[in-house]
Amino acid sequence: MDNQTLIAIVSIIIAGLTIAIGGIGPALGQGKSIAAALSALAQQPDASATITRTLFVGLAMVESVAIYCFVVAMIVLFANPFWNYTVAQINGG
Repeated sequence: MDNQTLIAIVSIIIAGLTIAIGGIGPALGQGKSIAAALSALAQQPDASATITRTLFVGLAMVESVAIYCFVVAMIVLFANPFWNYTVAQINGG
């Protein structure tokens, strides 16, 4: 197996793991925050506007982690610096 094939295989595996692990954490966090918000709404229905607004801001922050993991996976797949370095070494650069 040559270096290009090895780098391609490792890049695909790493991108898959990044998306998998990076999706599990935010999903668990969102589930926990929604459950806590529903519990708070059941206990204090008068504060629903504040709880809902805070919930949506928190969900946006949690979702940003998943988006960052997606960006890292796309960089590993499509803009991998190791791939360019290996191609340059093979071509004698």
